[in-house]
Amino acid sequence: MVSERGLQVLRAIVQDYVETHEPVGSKSIVDRYSFGVSAATIRNDMAQLEDEDLITAPHTSSGRVPTDKGYRVFVDHLARIRPLSAAQRSAIESFLTDPADFDDLMARSVRVLTRLTGQVALAQYPSFATAQLTHVEVVALAPNRLLVILVTDAGGVSQRIAPLPIDLDEADLAVLRAQLASALTGRSVRDASERLTTLVDGQSAPRIEPALRALGAAIGEELGEFRQEKLVMAGAATLARREQDFRGSLHPILEAIEEQVTLLRLMSEMRPDEQGLAASIGTENEPFGLPEASIVASDYAAAGGTARLGVMGPTRMDYPSNLAAARAVARYLSRMLDEDEARR
Repeated sequence: MVSERGLQVLRAIVQDYVETHEPVGSKSIVDRYSFGVSAATIRNDMAQLEDEDLITAPHTSSGRVPTDKGYRVFVDHLARIRPLSAAQRSAIESFLTDPADFDDLMARSVRVLTRLTGQVALAQYPSFATAQLTHVEVVALAPNRLLVILVTDAGGVSQRIAPLPIDLDEADLAVLRAQLASALTGRSVRDASERLTTLVDGQSAPRIEPALRALGAAIGEELGEFRQEKLVMAGAATLARREQDFRGSLHPILEAIEEQVTLLRLMSEMRPDEQGLAASIGTENEPFGLPEASIVASDYAAAGGTARLGVMGPTRMDYPSNLAAARAVARYLSRMLDEDEARR
């Protein structure tokens, strides 16, 4: 069992290794920290940490570096997550102010997070399956070509052009608008998808039924997009600057960034603490094919529930600072989504 001083030695090793990228020896710990004991005593503590697989020697007679298990103990029990500075908070607020739309807000959130951390930033879109449709609009671009606009109370906005098999006049269009508004407005995205089936099954005048079916198919596809999990990312280029921090190939990480499905599943399965913060470190990500990477994240609140925002990088990362940055950006994002919902 590791002593309390041993845990503080582990903290020192993690902090020094993250800062210097050099294995940490007992003499440097004695020189830099006020433990009040000799280097020989620190070496005994380090031997105990090594027995517990919390640190390891990368080379014979070298200093020690944290293992993935050591990083986990550090994150769970030793990391001190301090609030960001006033300047950093101001930068987040100014960067996220006045976005053009929800997509722009999400894109800005990951861009500012990668600027704060120097890591790949990623954010889940909130699930819109339970969000309600607040507005359904149909705009005629031509007699047989319509633009469909869907808006949800969670900030989701979707547009799709629907080609029709027949021409419609203004009277036909008015009937379609009324039917769609009556059937879909105020329903959840999930319920609206189900309601579309009954809407197009003989519930309209025979003449416009083909147009309603085509329109229903287009709307159904858009509602399906609302229900799909989505991920937005920024900062992939930072991996090239940190390639030496990865023991193996960057290919699995780059592949995960390109395909996104793996990262979505990993982020969804991370277990947050009582503050909504979560970390998945190194070999813990082996089931996802990412044993070389760590992800830290924070939950944020949206009308559809909660989603997650965080950063991905090598296991040798500044976990407290990255968690603090993710938490701060998530809080601003939650606040802006809440204010936007209150205005609607």
